[in-house]
Amino acid sequence: MTTHTKNNDVSPLWVTGDLQLAGILDSRIIQLLKAINDSGSLNQAAKQVGLSYKGAWQIIERANNSSPKTLVTTATGGAKGGGTALTDAGQSLVNLFEELQHSHQLFLKQLNQNLVANPDNVLLFQRLIVKTSARNQLFGTVISILLGAVSAEITIKLKGNEQIITTISQPDFQELGLTLNSDVLLLLNSSEIMLATIDNPKQFSARNYLACNVIQIREDLIYAEVTLLFAGGEMLIATITKQSLHDLGLENGMRVFAVFKTNAPILGIKSCP
Repeated sequence: MTTHTKNNDVSPLWVTGDLQLAGILDSRIIQLLKAINDSGSLNQAAKQVGLSYKGAWQIIERANNSSPKTLVTTATGGAKGGGTALTDAGQSLVNLFEELQHSHQLFLKQLNQNLVANPDNVLLFQRLIVKTSARNQLFGTVISILLGAVSAEITIKLKGNEQIITTISQPDFQELGLTLNSDVLLLLNSSEIMLATIDNPKQFSARNYLACNVIQIREDLIYAEVTLLFAGGEMLIATITKQSLHDLGLENGMRVFAVFKTNAPILGIKSCP
């Protein structure tokens, strides 16, 4: 799991935003003005910024009409094939916008640095940007590491104090660089989860046996999708057969056990850019 940065000393860009002046003047208009200044031609400037001539002309016309002073002048002919040029007011606007944009970027950088300084914020935003085919995503903290000859057993505590045990190979453990108190992400396929009721718990060899409540049941012709809620607010989705659904007598609000083996979760951590 990674966060994207432009270079090593820039915080992850959780907060972004474009600068706009007076509701219409933005970076696209400024880039067009700069291209006009460089080329002396509205036609050439439009091509440089990826606009049609008509689109560029409409932008310039709107900018001129909205400004107390003319920003761009045009004349027939001209040595550079169009006679389009910035006025002093137009150049001043470009200079002002670039100064404000620099301050704007510094402001956004400071906001992002402040967010990253709080670990709770980092976990929140990481969760929002994670995209994966696994239906279940759980965030937690490593509270125990037991190293074996070929594998490592990792105990992870969720925010509601539920504990999940997962096993990974020694090479994977070394590559992830896990330590106590590491923040981790668990990915768990819905088909890996078995269910048992509180009144009739079954015997499973699986190590993970977590109490939760059924909050939603959706059925199709063959399978049922059961949404489960932990005390801490984390949710799991389990996919079981319709026969199992009816055998267990599952209903919304029921207390059940979510059961899965230690090798079922896929473990991930935040990686440095």
